[in-house]
Amino acid sequence: MNTILSTKGGFFRCAAALFVVCVLVGSCARKIRFDTSSVVPAAQGTVKMKKDNNGNHSIKIDIKHLADPARLQPPKSVYVVWIETAGKGTQNLGQLKTSSGMFSNTLKASMEAVSPFKPTRIFITAEDRANIEYPGSYVVLNTHSL
Repeated sequence: MNTILSTKGGFFRCAAALFVVCVLVGSCARKIRFDTSSVVPAAQGTVKMKKDNNGNHSIKIDIKHLADPARLQPPKSVYVVWIETAGKGTQNLGQLKTSSGMFSNTLKASMEAVSPFKPTRIFITAEDRANIEYPGSYVVLNTHSL
């Protein structure tokens, strides 16, 4: 009987330890929602951020129901993702990759990037070119302070 109890006790300790590890690993990633856009109200998006083993910040952006930038007023060519940082100001993170689904015309956009700087805010602008150094005033989506 003692063998059965010690086996069950070992199983429960192992299960509890596994649960704690899963919670700790899962809690390292933060999921932040973009605010509702006044420019593209149907757009919905999230940012997932976590710190990698090298101390960099891994950023994954997923957006649904985003209008083609050419349909905006005034028309634009691309969506550009920006991060604000405490020490390095505003940085161009890159262009959003957009696509429509095979069975849907819902425009989706996504991006994965890594930054050595911790973002304090992430926002997306509609621009004429992707390789610009400063954001224009056409902010499409925005997060609050991270």
